[in-house]
Amino acid sequence: MKWLLPISLVAALSGLAPAGLTPAWAAEWEVPNRAGAIAETLAQAADGDTLRLAPGEYAGTLVLDRPVTLDGQGHATLDGLGKGSVITVTGSGVTVQNLTVVGSGSSHQEIDSGIKLTKTAKAPQILNNVLLGNLYGVDIHGAKDSLVQGNRIEGRLDRHMNARGNGVYVWNAPGAVVDGNDIRFGRDGIFVNSSKKNAFTNNTFRDLRFAVHYMYANNSEVSGNVSIGNHLGYAVMFSKRVKVTGNVSLNDRDHGVMLNYANQSVIRGNYVKGAKDKCTFLYNAHKNDFSGNWFEGCGIGIHFTAGSDGNRMVGNAFVGNRHQVKFVSTKWVEWSEEGQGNYWSDFAGFDVDGDGIADAPYRPNDSMDHVLWTQPAAKLLMGSPAVQLVRWSQSAFPALLPGGVIDSHPLMRPERPEAARKVEQDG
Repeated sequence: MKWLLPISLVAALSGLAPAGLTPAWAAEWEVPNRAGAIAETLAQAADGDTLRLAPGEYAGTLVLDRPVTLDGQGHATLDGLGKGSVITVTGSGVTVQNLTVVGSGSSHQEIDSGIKLTKTAKAPQILNNVLLGNLYGVDIHGAKDSLVQGNRIEGRLDRHMNARGNGVYVWNAPGAVVDGNDIRFGRDGIFVNSSKKNAFTNNTFRDLRFAVHYMYANNSEVSGNVSIGNHLGYAVMFSKRVKVTGNVSLNDRDHGVMLNYANQSVIRGNYVKGAKDKCTFLYNAHKNDFSGNWFEGCGIGIHFTAGSDGNRMVGNAFVGNRHQVKFVSTKWVEWSEEGQGNYWSDFAGFDVDGDGIADAPYRPNDSMDHVLWTQPAAKLLMGSPAVQLVRWSQSAFPALLPGGVIDSHPLMRPERPEAARKVEQDG
């Protein structure tokens, strides 16, 4: 083992460092690849020291209870041998980096994880690790101000999707940041429950149930992420004041973005393409701000139900969806503001004065749409003369239309959000 200063000098000076801060004279320990070497080195190391693991595989689980850095240097693997969580962090100021972590246990009750951060672990940093085949990747279980960044997390494939663990599980961990990770397989990419002031940014999610799954997590941010081929992209449930901005949902199966009992949130600049069911689905979601989003190639561009009301819809682009909007109402809801509405690819409007705003309003749904939503069997009549007559009558006499969405100032040209650059070649 090697250190920067003699261990006696480190011990003599260690009392001079303020609590919680890394001493400037912290030592670096070279840990050999043999049984028990990590535990032996930890027993000798002082607060703030760094343990650098030699190449190879280390067997067993590990508890980090004080501020040290565990560095796998990109070529060391820690294998928990299927028992509990592989690394459990209970102390403050711990960093785990450049390490491959495998072999957690299989207990959902205990939340067996590659790396578990407990509520006594203040400001831990989990950086640039590879976590493979663990039940949960990283469990942020009450650890405030955690940073999980730059990791590759791949979950299990040995059971049904709903019986797997999450890539990152966040519970009651204010200030936690999950940034720049590549998360695949398992159940949900990030599942957050009963937390606040979290930021989930610049992550990539593939082959999951939900990319990001919110439950009771207020005043948080989901931005710059990419969801590809998951069952659902971004699900925000029972939460307030969440910023969902600049994300990509590409070919997600059910929905790109879903708001369920989510209120007073901002959904802006997202690029959603190719969801087989709905680009966006709102269920009892109120007073949310939708602006500058791109919804393309979905079964339904956006679907409102369960009394969702008071949502602002301005500057969005609805491009080539089978149904642009599903909104059943007996009253008209205006989707424009201060002379600006949204872009509709199926609207053959005119712009005589060339100001970029169509000269006539757009109504995405007519009475036949309402009939089809309530009586799907009526699709058999779509080609009949009677249906064509009804639709011609409504186009000639708008007063015959039922209530629903009206865009009085539709845009003539769409504006692609910056998020689309993340998948310029569609994945």
